[in-house]
Amino acid sequence: MATARPVYPSAISCVVSSPYFELPAGEESASLPDETSPLLQPKHTPRRAISEWWNSVRSPFFDDNLGLLLVAASQFFFSVMNMSVKWLNSSDEAVPTLELIQVRMAITYVCSVAYMYWKRIPDPLLGPKSVRTLLVLRGFAGFSTLSGAYFSLQHLSLSDATVLTFVAPILTGFSGAILLKEPLSIGEIVAGLCSFVGIVLISRPQFLFGGSQAFLDPSEGLSPTERMLSISAALIGVLGATGTYTVLRAIGKRAHVLHSLTFFSSQSVLVSTLGVILFKIPLVMPTLISWLAMLLIAVLGLIAQILLAMGLQRETAGRGTLAVYTSIIFAVMFEFTVFHTTPSALSITGALIIMSSAIYTTLSKRKTATNTASGTTSERSAGGASAPDCDDDPEA
Repeated sequence: MATARPVYPSAISCVVSSPYFELPAGEESASLPDETSPLLQPKHTPRRAISEWWNSVRSPFFDDNLGLLLVAASQFFFSVMNMSVKWLNSSDEAVPTLELIQVRMAITYVCSVAYMYWKRIPDPLLGPKSVRTLLVLRGFAGFSTLSGAYFSLQHLSLSDATVLTFVAPILTGFSGAILLKEPLSIGEIVAGLCSFVGIVLISRPQFLFGGSQAFLDPSEGLSPTERMLSISAALIGVLGATGTYTVLRAIGKRAHVLHSLTFFSSQSVLVSTLGVILFKIPLVMPTLISWLAMLLIAVLGLIAQILLAMGLQRETAGRGTLAVYTSIIFAVMFEFTVFHTTPSALSITGALIIMSSAIYTTLSKRKTATNTASGTTSERSAGGASAPDCDDDPEA
């Protein structure tokens, strides 16, 4: 027995449009589906609803500043991660810093390698042969950055620890001039000296300010010695960040960004494990809440790295770097709302000096890069076709 086959609207329209087909009188309106018929409407799915809502709320401002917003979002996640680290350090059963680095970077390593295998990126474990030595240096420099930052968060406020990281781009200018023969202006040298003044105001060393409690933050409850040790740890992290930036400039585009992250994470796990063994640091079995916080730190760090990379791909170097300085806003916000502390007047003054110096350095680098690009374009226009830039050649 033959079954009836359904008649679709497209078939009806094809038949009705034929000049050899006529409907009985009085049945046109009853038989033909119009454009408002549910049969002819596009299927409504959750994905389509989200797309329609997104198109209704997006604005030219958002499209023009997407890279900037992504970088700012990455700084928010970094700030939440630092807040979680400080909370773990100040809890009753504090997790050792090296153990925290082990857990976070082990998760980062697994995710990075898995992604490279999934995307079939060449040399996922060892990286390109031509830059393996530089990748090893990047890994150890990255560990110094991470360990210095985490150790400083044991005692320093979020705002002080965050502001001190802004010294790294300034020192990178000096290391680039010495090691990579990059230009260094007088203004950048002055900015470096000013940032040193800011460090002194934040650290308040005892040989300059004495042991007076008037120069300490009452909310922190630190002695001058404890504060100087924390500042020293933060500055070790700054030196590590300077080394990282310098090595990444030397690597250029000869390695994928995940090669750098893989070496960073694997060597952080290796060095932190050796540190636990050599210094006989007892590992703490975290509580359920501590485990969740450690997992949150690892996930937030990975998300922040991805958002930062996406933002810098869509934004100019100058504007992207300026967006990084939004981290101090989030740090102060979490410091006040979560830890109920307020930075002292000297810390605020030092922070303003360091931020001003860092912003000046960023803007001057941007101006130099723009002038260089304009000069290169003029030379190419005058001289016709030329060889590609070294930065465009991954093997250069």
